[in-house]
Amino acid sequence: MSLYHEAAGLLLSAPTATHGGSLRSRIFRDKELKSPPAQVYALVLETCKWSGVLKEVVGGAGLLKAERKLTPALALLLTHDLLVSKSGVALPASHGLRAAVERHKGRLASELSRARLRRKCSSLEALRAVVEAEALTAGGRKPHPRWVRVNMLKSTVDDQLEGTFKGYEVVAGVEEVMAAVGTGRKVLCLDGNVANLLALPPGTDVTRSEAYRKGEVILQDKASCFPACLLDPRPGEGDVVDACAAPGNKTTHLAGILEGRGREEGERIFAFEKDKNRAKTLEKMVKIAGSDGFTVVHPGQDFLKVDPNSEKYAKVGALLLDPSCSGSGIVGRDDMPELHLPEGPSAPGAAAGKKEDKKDRKRKRDDKDGSGEKPPAVLVDDDGETTVLSSEKDLKARIEALAAFQLTLLLHAFAFPAAKKITYSTCSVYAGENEHVVLKALASEIARQRGWKVLKRESQTRGMREWPVRGDPDACDGDTEVAEACIRTYRDDGRGVMGFFVAGFVREVEAEEDDDGGPFVRDADGRIIRDEMGIPTLKSTGKKAIDLDALESSDDDDKGVEIYVGPPAEGGDDDDGPYLRDAEGRIVRDAMGMPTLKTSRNDTHAANDDEWDGFDD
Repeated sequence: MSLYHEAAGLLLSAPTATHGGSLRSRIFRDKELKSPPAQVYALVLETCKWSGVLKEVVGGAGLLKAERKLTPALALLLTHDLLVSKSGVALPASHGLRAAVERHKGRLASELSRARLRRKCSSLEALRAVVEAEALTAGGRKPHPRWVRVNMLKSTVDDQLEGTFKGYEVVAGVEEVMAAVGTGRKVLCLDGNVANLLALPPGTDVTRSEAYRKGEVILQDKASCFPACLLDPRPGEGDVVDACAAPGNKTTHLAGILEGRGREEGERIFAFEKDKNRAKTLEKMVKIAGSDGFTVVHPGQDFLKVDPNSEKYAKVGALLLDPSCSGSGIVGRDDMPELHLPEGPSAPGAAAGKKEDKKDRKRKRDDKDGSGEKPPAVLVDDDGETTVLSSEKDLKARIEALAAFQLTLLLHAFAFPAAKKITYSTCSVYAGENEHVVLKALASEIARQRGWKVLKRESQTRGMREWPVRGDPDACDGDTEVAEACIRTYRDDGRGVMGFFVAGFVREVEAEEDDDGGPFVRDADGRIIRDEMGIPTLKSTGKKAIDLDALESSDDDDKGVEIYVGPPAEGGDDDDGPYLRDAEGRIVRDAMGMPTLKTSRNDTHAANDDEWDGFDD
């Protein structure tokens, strides 16, 4: 099957229970496609955009009457590539389909000129701008700017204004940028919340520029820049972790911020991505952006399986968490343009033996396949995974499952010993994935033990502090301080961003390190909190200072002090545990509050059995 036959089938298809999701996800997940998915996607999407114009062209030229073997969908696709695409028809000159349209090229070109003049466009490029604008605003949708982040690892805003965007007029706000849709005006604005971020008119194609190919500019939605801005990594604060890093926009943003502030020698970014295929995109992005010298990519590594207490991550001071979510805030996820099909001939056998009616000629968003039935609701998460939803109950169950995973990830990040800052974000609009996760994290035992608090609005960076849209107080159980600390964005609210959520967490470790209480958790009266065996809890990890079960089951040649937890030593028939006690039965402890062992079966460490090295403040 040729490229055009496959594209024709996709033009007329709609999401189903087995092939749900966006046009892009349906194409790239279709294992039966013979043509390159990227080529099919571009052809289908662009033909949809131009279908209103091409319907007039095909109808005016009488193409379907002259070429009875062509279906309306094939006629649109071939005419698009013949007249609009810069690469032309992707078929050999002798191919029957190519010949079918090329022998009518003169009439088709004349009809395109008439359609252009009816729209008062002086050139094909002007018509292209009108088509893009119509596609962006179809169905009452508000256009979104083309957000471009200047990569500070390779360039500066001034360099880009003098180079890539030379001739663009700098305007005051994003509203004026969005107003330029369809006018042909070259305008841009410098964002006031995110440094080095530019807003360009919707539809502006930056991907063909030299700056894009070299990684000097990166396409990234404004809201997607918020997590790195809120985390605000600074030199001297240690290594940084991006826990769910692919495709790499946030990873490279972190790198640009850190390097721009004078990254200290040896400070690194650890980027984890458990999906090996997505990790390849991450590695490519990191390399193109120029941060591969200090970004360590862990392809196929699940962040939840990383040991926070590993020596490798002992200097991790900040973590960025952007886990899988419902993707309900993403712009363009379900925005396939409306398709306008030309009228086919009424003769039997036309259009591949299928007589088309009005429902087939104009696909509506709520009845894309003309069947009279609405396609099932499909939730497409930010990883492209699809979930068919038949009821509100299904949606609730999906959100709860995602939230449980997101909370687990956040609590895991809380356990990194040297961590002082964390950001948690989603591209979801549901409170279940956002404010509710924040509240549960703050109420967790590890947050209490380690002193994790929400990053208050007044303590946030200027751009984040001044962003006006905050969390939902009702979703925060009326806690206005937490609600104000949370940052939200909503699509189609006039600010030109997608739906997004981000909150920050900080730990006040200075007070913890400066007090005289040592490394262990204490109660309100200053007494060290211990379990039934007398083992204290470390402030740094929220875990017990000694895991007796692990030590008991360890190999005989393990390093460190061997703890004897078996039968009482000779002459000791008491059952009060492995520690020495005074005359009144109280456990004898050293100056750091650690208990003293009664005995050890490892004579090489006998002299040190009452000293517990390695638990410095």
